[in-house]
Amino acid sequence: MTLFWIVTIAVLAILAVLAIAIARQPDSFRVARSTMIDAPPETVFAILNNIRRGIDWSPFERSDPNMKRTFTGPDKGVGATLAWDGNRQCGTGSIRIVESIPHSHIALALEMSRPMKASNRVTFTLEPSPQGTRLTWAMEGPMNFAGKAFSLVCNSEKMVGGMFETGLAELKQLAEWEAPRAA
Repeated sequence: MTLFWIVTIAVLAILAVLAIAIARQPDSFRVARSTMIDAPPETVFAILNNIRRGIDWSPFERSDPNMKRTFTGPDKGVGATLAWDGNRQCGTGSIRIVESIPHSHIALALEMSRPMKASNRVTFTLEPSPQGTRLTWAMEGPMNFAGKAFSLVCNSEKMVGGMFETGLAELKQLAEWEAPRAA
């Protein structure tokens, strides 16, 4: 057996093992983070339900100062949509409010076309508590073969989770500042 065939067989074996490892990754993902906000659910909901307010707190909005934004539909509630086109970090896509249950739940459809195609669901769940509002920000979606391969080299849970933590801290500060004060 020549060196060429030994190297070829070794490379094919490595590729087969890698393909099996990729294929065995989960078919979907979910990333979620929560925080307590010292503000009533009505205050937090009003900020989240207005798609234009994302610029006030979302770290994704700050990833490209030259990002082009297009708002369509109503400013708030179901149908409110933001489309953007930005640098490599923020990419190109749109997000649209698809469910809006006052003071408790907002769901959005996230469609990315660049840097990679993706269709994900983003949810905000608000739970009243004696301390104010427990807010959970989550994103979930399917993982195709390319997404599974990407997850082997990049920890999406840590990367997206870190952005969620930053956003929740900003939102907490904003909502607590805007919350009506008890007399």
